[in-house]
This record gives sequence, structure tokens and C-alpha cells, in this order.
Amino acid sequence: METQTVLEARNIIKNLGGNTVLRGVSIALNKGDIKVLIGPSGSGKSTLLQCLNLLHIPEGGSLLLDNKPVNFKNKSELYQLRQKVGMIFQEFNLFDHLSAKENVSISLRKVKKQGRKEAAKRAEIELQRVGLDDKMNLYPAQLSGGQKQRVSIARALAMDPEVLLLDEPTSALDPELISEVLVVIRDLAKNGMTMLMATHQISFSAALAHEFVFMEDGIITEHGSPKELLAENATSRTKDFCAKIAELTGEQA
Repeated sequence: METQTVLEARNIIKNLGGNTVLRGVSIALNKGDIKVLIGPSGSGKSTLLQCLNLLHIPEGGSLLLDNKPVNFKNKSELYQLRQKVGMIFQEFNLFDHLSAKENVSISLRKVKKQGRKEAAKRAEIELQRVGLDDKMNLYPAQLSGGQKQRVSIARALAMDPEVLLLDEPTSALDPELISEVLVVIRDLAKNGMTMLMATHQISFSAALAHEFVFMEDGIITEHGSPKELLAENATSRTKDFCAKIAELTGEQA
């Protein structure tokens, strides 16, 4: 069966604060792929995710959506890409003055120009999907961190993205709240969502991901299946890094 490339970055270069953060990074996501970005802090993982969503405009390289090059200077192409490439951040970025349902429906009304009723109905469907049936009318201050992150996932899903980018989606959560977000991510994977995720949840990722992508100093230094990179006889940088995380967290690598 022929693979369908949904999103591809070629030789992406990004400078921030006078430093070159990404030094020619290339990565492709085929439909249904689940890839996990791993690497030390400052390696460029978050910057890469934000370049793929064009929240950061790269200084060099190209981005292709459904095999069509995206013009970084064309605003309508930027908006189109951001609708098709959803982003989940470490912080939840919810509007404090809006209920969970309103937080999900507002982008449907503003971006997709849906009517209030249609947007509210879709918001209900997505909040049910992430297990928040009984929290729809609560405000962010009334929700736990895990519930807020699930609202942000529902908001991204409501836009019908082709790809979901997740930047450390559990790092701002208390340990006991992490699992409720991971359950949602696992369900999305089961239903064929294409995802690229930066995370330190190693055992969870190893069970879910098709590929680990290790970044260091603004480049991809190795990539491969978790089974391959974490094998008992492997001498990979990924394995060493994951072992250190396991030591710190008590996780099984």
C-alpha cells in the first residue's frame, strides 16, 4: 500500500536570539504515523514543532503539506496550514473567561465561520471524546490541569486537523493527572491520528510510537523504531538518554 505523506519539513533552519536553534532538520510524517521527539532540553524539539505549525517562520528550508510547498509569506497559506496542523502546548492556553465548551467552539466560529449552534454542537462532541461530558460548562479555574489539557486537545480536534503536534503535553501536570491525558493520546493513536510528540514519557511512547527521533544541538542525530533503538544490545544515544530519564523518574525504560 502506498504511503501518503501528510507533512514534510526539508532542511529547516531557524535562528532565535542570535543562535541557530535548528540546523537543517528534515522530517516527514506519513498518514497514521506516530513519531516521538526525544532529546535534551535546548536540542530544538519545541522550535521544530513550532516551525512545523509556522508559529515560527524558518529562515531556511521548506515545508510541504499534502506534498504541496507552503509559501511562508502567504497569509492564507499559513492559516490553511494551521487549520490542518493542530498544536498542543505544555501550557493549556485557554481563555479564562470562557467555559470549556466556549473555549472549543470559539475557533470554529472565528476561523471556520460556523454558526453559534453548529460550533457548540461540535464542541460538545469533542469534549465527550476526551471524557469531559460533565465539565462542559465549567471555566478553566474550576478544572484540574489534566482536564484543561483535555480541553485544549478537544479544541485542536474540533478543527479536523490532519496532523497533531504535541509539545510535552504532560509536563505541566501533577503525576496523578498525567494518565488521563495519556489515555486520550492513546485513543487518538488507535483511531489513526497522525502525531508528532515531544515527551519524556518514555515507556508510554515506546509502546505507542512507530519511530523515535533523537535531537541534539539542533539536528536529528538518530531515528528508528523504539524496539530497535532501545534493544538490549543497542548502543544508541537514545537508549542512554532514556535510561537516564528512567533513573530520574523510576520508569522502566
